Amino acid sequence: MSNINFSGLKGKALEIKISDIPSLKEFQNIIPDQYFKSITRVSLRYLLQTILIQSAVIYIGLSIPFTPKMIPIWILYAFISGTTAMGFWVIAHECGHGAFSKNKILETTIGYILHSLLLVPYFSWQRSHAVHHRFTNNVTNGETHVPLVVYGNGITEKVGGEKELAFSSYLGKKNYGLLQLILHLIFGWPAYLLTGSTGGIKYGTSNHFWPIKPFSNALWPSIWTRKVWISDIGVSLTIFGLIFLVSNYGIFPIMGIYFGPLLIVNCWLVIYTWLHHTDSDVPHLSNSEFSFMRGAFLSIDRPYGKILNFLHHNIGSSHVVHHVCPTIPHYHAKKATSLIQKAFKKAYLYNPDPIHKALWNVACNCVAVKSETDKGKYIWQSSYKE
Repeated sequence: MSNINFSGLKGKALEIKISDIPSLKEFQNIIPDQYFKSITRVSLRYLLQTILIQSAVIYIGLSIPFTPKMIPIWILYAFISGTTAMGFWVIAHECGHGAFSKNKILETTIGYILHSLLLVPYFSWQRSHAVHHRFTNNVTNGETHVPLVVYGNGITEKVGGEKELAFSSYLGKKNYGLLQLILHLIFGWPAYLLTGSTGGIKYGTSNHFWPIKPFSNALWPSIWTRKVWISDIGVSLTIFGLIFLVSNYGIFPIMGIYFGPLLIVNCWLVIYTWLHHTDSDVPHLSNSEFSFMRGAFLSIDRPYGKILNFLHHNIGSSHVVHHVCPTIPHYHAKKATSLIQKAFKKAYLYNPDPIHKALWNVACNCVAVKSETDKGKYIWQSSYKE
């Protein structure tokens, strides 16, 4: 482990024993029954909260002149509007997990509309995301943020880890970190939707819009193929709507009001998912060592602060609970997190590092993983000439 650059977790994740991980029943026993239940009116209240905030932001945006001199202001607007709009992504995410309402027609309709407006194929994502939950941090069956393996076998492991280590050493720590930030934050989300980038080898080159050849259909069995096409309808309607707006108002207003903020929404999405499931001293697991609960407890909660937790419905600070039981609504997840933090101290992971520091650590030091064959763990490696 001499090659590990420890984070604020200080190696805790590497010391967790199987006996430290609670069973699902033990987890359920410490969470009050009402926390597992969604309340439609409360969920709608949070949706309304995000709608009102975003409406106010857009109203302000419409007062900004669309002139070259105002480009710096539009860049600032994109950051603000994209940050507030991320709240819609989180609510659609809850709909996809069945955590929004007992009324499934209402829940599906809201999730479908919100994700379609963000150019996300709702049902396609719902399926791939469910697989991600089932196999969190499984180096073989994991569906997102699956690392390259040093001298991997190419059958159940993603090969190329040794080449990536050599590449990182060639570039140097800072340059490699900057490159990873650009690749992940700017290109990561579209690359995932279009090619299954960072997915496990088991799923091949997948496409969330096209569930058949030439792409792999491993993620879209039986009825899900049809659901992918249904997802495409919503995204297509949004694109046609944008084309209509561009033809009537020009490209620059739509770039400023919609596409700029959308880029920031995608950045936030990558930040959350990347930091939820990647840390320099958080291992991945082989099939022999993996269990659903062990994988879920390798998720990492982080300090996003009161403003972001308010705008993004606590998605980054209560993710361990979410991974164990994704049907717990966000307004109960924060309270449930306090309970599991006390009950399962040895297993629960909370990294106190500030988000910018955590991002830099992950970008620079999570290069590839190496198997510890005697323990069934895959440990992050980093080989720089310091």
